[in-house]
Amino acid sequence: MADNGENPGTGASAGNSAGTGNGESTFTVIVAAAANLGIAVAKAVAGVISGSSAMLSEAAHSVADTVTEGMLLTALKRSEKPADEDHPVGYAGERYVWAMLAAVATFVGGAVFSVYDGIHTLVHGEELGDPLVSYIVLGVAFVLEGFSLRTGIKQVQAEAERMKAPLSRYLRFTADTTVKAVVMEDSAALAGLMLAAGGLLGGQITGSGVWDGVASILIGLLLVYVAWVLGRSNAELLIGRPLPRYMRDAVREELLTVPHIVDVVELTTLIQGPSEVLVAAKIDFRDVASAEQIEWACEDAEAQLHERFPAIIRVYLDPTPGLGRRRARPSEEA
Repeated sequence: MADNGENPGTGASAGNSAGTGNGESTFTVIVAAAANLGIAVAKAVAGVISGSSAMLSEAAHSVADTVTEGMLLTALKRSEKPADEDHPVGYAGERYVWAMLAAVATFVGGAVFSVYDGIHTLVHGEELGDPLVSYIVLGVAFVLEGFSLRTGIKQVQAEAERMKAPLSRYLRFTADTTVKAVVMEDSAALAGLMLAAGGLLGGQITGSGVWDGVASILIGLLLVYVAWVLGRSNAELLIGRPLPRYMRDAVREELLTVPHIVDVVELTTLIQGPSEVLVAAKIDFRDVASAEQIEWACEDAEAQLHERFPAIIRVYLDPTPGLGRRRARPSEEA
């Protein structure tokens, strides 16, 4: 999952305006949360009536998803807070803290319960009740989860087209982990519904609860995978991830077009949020440039970078002697 520097999706919204993503992301998360809340109650009732551990696992899955989406909404809201004296670069990174907690909630609330319940069913067995209610709930849940997934996919497709990146690559490397979480969780939910239906059908045909227990364990393992992928994505962004290599090269080229800039000695980029990028660079200016010309060159460089990449909102340039001058300095002082 580490950035190899070649993937156009790594910068996610790095080339987009800051205001576009949060509204779309919030709507996507709200749709998913509303769908999961109703589905969780229906699955729990159906699980109790049918005696199906897979249905109860799916209920736990939906509860975990609802809690997850509540955390994602908190992440979106808190990341919008403006910078202040105590947080001079803003709160965009807080989105990844809450998204990380959401991944933990998926693991603890859904995966652990599902695996435990499946093992308990295999060891102790279960009494199978009427599966009709469960089939009805699974069908309704499939429609609602499908609608929620469609909403998330539409946003991801729009962003991927804007970035001119393949959908799968964009989804893998996007810095907008809230939408990534919704898409992954809804995809897992649809797969989980099919596993639960398979467990019910297997139990109905054979009269054995083994099928239901196996389905419950598989649902749990599916949630472990989702939690791992989302947790790792957010951890990378919390630690600090740069723009992809092609965008770093573009930033370097843009800086070199500014009058009085001779070379970019060192370039550091940092994704602080889906629409917030920091650029810091050591710049070799023309030796004959005046202090005023250097100051205006820094202003022009920031304006050009922001115009080309609207998400680059912080630019710090450090006047630095070029490599040739640094090599020559010791002999001159001698």
